[in-house]
Amino acid sequence: MDGPRLLAVAAVDEPGGAEIGLLRLLAGMAGRGWQITLTSPSGGTMQAAARAGGWDWAPLALGGLGRGAGLRSLAAWPRARRLAAAHDVVYLNGTVCGRLLPALRGQRCVLHVHDIIAHPPPRHWRAAAVVLADSAAAAAPLNGLDAHVVFCPVDPDPPPVATPWPAGDGPRVGFVGRIELRKGVLDLVRATPAIHAARPDARILIIGADPYGSDPAYLEAVRSAPGVEHYAWVPGAAGLLGELDVLVAPSHLEPFGTVLAEAMAVGTPVVATAVGGLPEVVEDGVSGRLVQPGDPRALAAAVLDVLDHRERMGGAARERARRFHTAAYVERVADLIGEGRR
Repeated sequence: MDGPRLLAVAAVDEPGGAEIGLLRLLAGMAGRGWQITLTSPSGGTMQAAARAGGWDWAPLALGGLGRGAGLRSLAAWPRARRLAAAHDVVYLNGTVCGRLLPALRGQRCVLHVHDIIAHPPPRHWRAAAVVLADSAAAAAPLNGLDAHVVFCPVDPDPPPVATPWPAGDGPRVGFVGRIELRKGVLDLVRATPAIHAARPDARILIIGADPYGSDPAYLEAVRSAPGVEHYAWVPGAAGLLGELDVLVAPSHLEPFGTVLAEAMAVGTPVVATAVGGLPEVVEDGVSGRLVQPGDPRALAAAVLDVLDHRERMGGAARERARRFHTAAYVERVADLIGEGRR
C-alpha cells in the first residue's frame, strides 16, 4: 500500500537555508514512507534534488517578489489546486508560498514561516491546519495562529567538499552565505583590521555571492576589501564549516541562522549578532559569542575571544547543536502534521 502523499511547494529554484531545510525534511519523510512531490518555479537545483531523492517534481511559479507579486501569484492557483488534489498534505515552505492558501481550502496545509514578519499575519494564513516557525522570534508576531517552533534541521556529518582557499597557516575566520546588506558582511570587513592587529596570521574568508543580484555595489565592496579573501559560493558549503576555526554571522536580521547551527554541529564555534532567533541558537560565552549588530569593534573582540577559547567553545557548540539534528526535526514535523491525516 502506498504511503501518504506530500506536496512540498518551494518559492525558488536555488536553495537558501529554508530550502536546504525543506530538502532535509523531505528526505526524512520519504524514509518514513511518504510519497513526495516537490514544486519550484522552473527547475534548477530543486528539480535536481527531487530527481536525486527519487521524488516527483512539478513546475509551479508563484509570482516572485516585489510590486504586483501577489496578483501574479493568482495565475498559479488553478495549477496548485490540481496538484494539491492528488496529495494528503500540502507543505508551503515560506510566506511567499502562503499566497496559495486561499486557493487550497479543504486541503490539509502546513505553512512554514521562515521570516520575522513586520506586520500582522494575513487573515488567509488562518486556513493553514498547522503553522510552523523557525524560532520563537519568528513565532512571536504570528498572533492568533498557534505557531509551533521547529528549529531548522542540520546534518551533523555533512559530505566533505574541497576548500576553495589555498593552503596556509593561521586561524581561519569565515563567513558563509549570501552577501547582502542584511547579512552584515561589511561589518566583518570593518572588523578585520582590529582582528589582524591582534592576530596578524588570521585569515578572513568570505564564501558567498549575491544570487539575486540585489546589491551589486555591496558585493563589490566586500570583494575588493583589503585584508579579506573572497570566494564564490560553493555547493554543499556545509562541508566547509569544519575547516573554519570560527564562523561569523554578523546579520542585522535573522529568524534562525541555519549556517550557525551547521557550524556548531561540526564543532566550529561561532560569533553572531543578538538579533532575531540567533540568541536561541548560540549561548553567549559557552558555544560562541553574541554581539550587537553594526559594531565592528565588538565583533573583532568577540572573534579574538573565541579564537582564544576555540576548543572549549567548539565542544560546547557541538553539544548544543544536537537539538537541531535532522532526525529530531523530522520526528517533530511528522507528529505535528499527523502523518497524512486529513
